[in-house]
Amino acid sequence: MDPIRPSFRAPAPAHPSQFVRMPGCWPQAPRPLNLSLGRAGPTARGHMFGKPEVPGTQNRSAQRECVGLVSMFRGMGLETVSQAPLKREMPSLGRGILGRGLSANMVHKEKEEHHPAFPDPLVLAAGDSKLAEASVGWNKVLGRGSSDASSLPLGRIAGGIGRGVDKSLWAPGLPAWDLQQLSAPTPLPGSLLNSPDQPPGPTVEHTEKECFVKQGSKGTPQSLGLNLIKIQCHNEAVYQYHVTFSPNVECKSMRFGMLRDHQAVTGNVTAFDGSILYLPIKLQQVLELKSQRKTDNAEIIIKIQLTKILEPCSDLCIPFYNVVFRRVMKLLDMKPVGRNFYDPTSAMVLQQHRLQIWPGYAGSIRRTDGGLFLLADVSHKVIRNDSVLDFMHALYQQNKDNFQDECSKLLVGNIVITRYNNRTYRIDDVDWNKTPKDSFTMSDGKEITFLEYYRKNYGITVKEEDQPLLIHRPSERQNKYGTLLKGEILLLPELSFMTGIPEKMKKDFRAMKDLTQQINLSPKQHHNALECLIQRISKNETANNELMRWGLCLQKDIHRIPMHFWALFYPKKAMDQARELVNMLEKIAGPIGMRMSPPAWVELKDDRIETYIRTIQSMLGVEGKIQVVVCIITGTRDDLYGAIKKLCCVQSPVPSQVINVRTIGQPARLRSVAQKILLQINCKLGGELWGVDIPLKQLMVIGMDVYHDPSRGMRSVVGFVASINLTLTKWYSRVVFQMPHQEIVDSLKMCLVSALKKFYEVNHCLPEKIVVYRDGVSDGQLKTVAKYEIPQLQECFESFENYQPKMTVFVVQKKISTNLYLAAPEHFMTPLPGTVVDHTITSCEWVDFYLLAHHVRQGCGIPTHYICVFNTANLSPDHMQRLTFKLCHLYWNWPGTIRVPAPCKYAHKLAFLSGQILHHEPSIQLCENLFFL
Repeated sequence: MDPIRPSFRAPAPAHPSQFVRMPGCWPQAPRPLNLSLGRAGPTARGHMFGKPEVPGTQNRSAQRECVGLVSMFRGMGLETVSQAPLKREMPSLGRGILGRGLSANMVHKEKEEHHPAFPDPLVLAAGDSKLAEASVGWNKVLGRGSSDASSLPLGRIAGGIGRGVDKSLWAPGLPAWDLQQLSAPTPLPGSLLNSPDQPPGPTVEHTEKECFVKQGSKGTPQSLGLNLIKIQCHNEAVYQYHVTFSPNVECKSMRFGMLRDHQAVTGNVTAFDGSILYLPIKLQQVLELKSQRKTDNAEIIIKIQLTKILEPCSDLCIPFYNVVFRRVMKLLDMKPVGRNFYDPTSAMVLQQHRLQIWPGYAGSIRRTDGGLFLLADVSHKVIRNDSVLDFMHALYQQNKDNFQDECSKLLVGNIVITRYNNRTYRIDDVDWNKTPKDSFTMSDGKEITFLEYYRKNYGITVKEEDQPLLIHRPSERQNKYGTLLKGEILLLPELSFMTGIPEKMKKDFRAMKDLTQQINLSPKQHHNALECLIQRISKNETANNELMRWGLCLQKDIHRIPMHFWALFYPKKAMDQARELVNMLEKIAGPIGMRMSPPAWVELKDDRIETYIRTIQSMLGVEGKIQVVVCIITGTRDDLYGAIKKLCCVQSPVPSQVINVRTIGQPARLRSVAQKILLQINCKLGGELWGVDIPLKQLMVIGMDVYHDPSRGMRSVVGFVASINLTLTKWYSRVVFQMPHQEIVDSLKMCLVSALKKFYEVNHCLPEKIVVYRDGVSDGQLKTVAKYEIPQLQECFESFENYQPKMTVFVVQKKISTNLYLAAPEHFMTPLPGTVVDHTITSCEWVDFYLLAHHVRQGCGIPTHYICVFNTANLSPDHMQRLTFKLCHLYWNWPGTIRVPAPCKYAHKLAFLSGQILHHEPSIQLCENLFFL
């Protein structure tokens, strides 16, 4: 579930870039910094050096400026600069560095509460056959994307009342479809919407999004849970059609039936109210169909005309999205009671109070600033074990003289439930003159007694034949044939059960305590209940298909890909290790949340390359649904490893995992290794592990790196990796081979255009900002990059109509000689992760900075040098530094920070695999998976 993190603040200033959700832990609260600093602090954890502040208006304004927040960078504590070109500030001292000849006063941190350290995170393997050996614990992997009730900040700490959801859980959708008041979808690129031969009929609704600031800027960010589950819509658009019948057909059910006869044209996914039709597919501009009216065999012409093209999260789509969700709940065998859904099979019984508590959910789909969300809440229905007839008997024993008047007075207005169909009714009156022996007229005109009706339809034998009947007067409604239904619904007291808490019980402290213990859930129980709902939907294939018919899916904390079809190849001598590995994988799959079926066991007679390749090929040919190939090899076999990778990445594309038998041969380390293998497979299948909060909206991050293949005359291999979702947890990768010694990339246009199209396919919009991290460029090539590569990138935007995104390009340099160390009063030590140097030792020509993002265990800290060669996005130095540091947390082969941003590391791994092992471009079928980890 995708967390939304608008700022949630208390009075102390903070550095929200320190918030990183890692496996098994919640984000740690930031530590307060000394307010005497005139400049903003470092991008992340680390000591700060600064000049002591001199009181004055200039310093005060600087301090106010450094804590100001702009909505574009909510949660990062950043601010944008003006449109003027960036100018380097040259204060006297830097941050996080103490060089020879420099003097600085150390700003000591204020005394603070102890924050628990991260639990040992799960360490992924650094490579297929070279797994990291760190022994770690695994509690839970929290991903961004969200989203169940996990981390959604809301409101304020300081100042009292926070911002809460101010609408009822079951909003009935739009009170009136006033199109002028609806939020408009983002205009789709013209090239993707209309073809020249179609007449200009439909309209693409869009309005300029009003930009206003509604978030405060003071306080400390906090991570909160909220009961909103992020919904992704994979459909490109929803199409609205106007349907007319000629000659006119008054009966709605006939209209529905006639339209249903043409499902071969419209598809089986429709939302139709008699005149307006919504489809996830685009039909012709004007379509005419013919049907025959069954009552008089008259020919009816159905005209379907496209009127609007709606964004999937348009307000007009919300009402039938809610209808879809109600269908899903019914498919889960949840019983509708009113507008909520309950599970009678999981009822909790309070026998001493003669009550049942049905657990359930109240939910509705709505659109917010962050997109579509399912607002879900845990609900409970209190059902009494006593029927209305039992209540009448008890009342009669207390008041025989005035029984009927007193009974009517106490019953009228109450809600009862009939358990034979789990429907609720409001009692409007009591008919003392009728009994179950009386007859009523059914919809087909037949007369039947109540006794016979319940016996035939529900198999219920009514015991009390002289009981009065309860009256429910529903509001006027139409049946499926278009006939207006009026009249009364008569219920049997014996089969009707009271709902709600009895008045007498409300005054009983002990009884209410027993009840509230079952109903009032702790935050953990509430979170678990919502997770249970998501799991029930994901495990129910029919319910999942119902959502996917409209392109909807619920996001989770960790995006787990189930392993239903996978094959394990192993030599005969490694049979014992293979079985122990599978047993361990099955044990840890449940706690991690992955569903894993038993593998197809494939035992090899020997460990020759030909045996592996021939067997895998034959298996892939027979079993076309195999999701991943897992191979166990013996010894250090680079030739065998390369052959398997060539087959699985180029010839027969399928994710693959190669494991050295020595890695799984030690029982004491098997559990830790199996955890890493399973999560790495999850990544290769398209799953997600964790994310960080980057409040930039509609951002695409690109990483590029170059590998020189010595075996092919130093031919260059360029790895290109781009984010394709809004949470930066889905990646699109391409590889480009270049001529020897050609460092600057010549094929950027093809890669970027493909990435932009994929981004649009996933998000139904193009990115507003693009940040590029270009690795493998020396100082002498910086101007060439600025003059040659960047224009190629800008040329890509011409492929899309009226598209000019803002862009920032960094050159990333790792091979530098600059060392950082922190001077303590008595000894020198390595600076903490997040240390930034942005002056004195930086370039005179470029806007650049040094960032030490990773934890250094031995030796001096060698930072990474980032040079901004292009910046139309007007990112300030603080923006650049914080964004870069956060991206260093997103590499899923390591649970901490790495030296470079994750897209750069992914591009490096991709280029190395392609140049060192494959010597060929990987199959395009794998471009959306991290198959190269």
